[in-house]
Amino acid sequence: MAKKVFMYRGKKVEELQKLSLKEFAQLLPARERRSLERAQTPAEQAFMKSVEEGLAKLKTHCRTIVITPQMIGKTIQIHRGNSFDRLLVTEEMIGHRLGEFALTRKRLQHSAPGVGATKSSGAISAK
Repeated sequence: MAKKVFMYRGKKVEELQKLSLKEFAQLLPARERRSLERAQTPAEQAFMKSVEEGLAKLKTHCRTIVITPQMIGKTIQIHRGNSFDRLLVTEEMIGHRLGEFALTRKRLQHSAPGVGATKSSGAISAK
């Protein structure tokens, strides 16, 4: 059985990579399209320029950048508040934002009951 070819809005990845940024923006949902069509910040413009040049080391604090077909296959380091997370961009990520893939909050983990806890919670074994 042949591997299923990824398509975004009826277009293959090769077709998407040939489109200009304005043509690609027309395929996106409203919020992402508006983000690409409006003026970007200088930091976002510099990042997009480095993506087009094909630099090996891509590192950014701009978590709101929309993932475009030109970013596929690149490893990007995204700031998550205290460190950078490495992200390998795949076809399925097109149209999403970088920040969606570098979570900024840790999962909450409870341990033993604390000081001043109720008597009933004291009966639970505190390993």
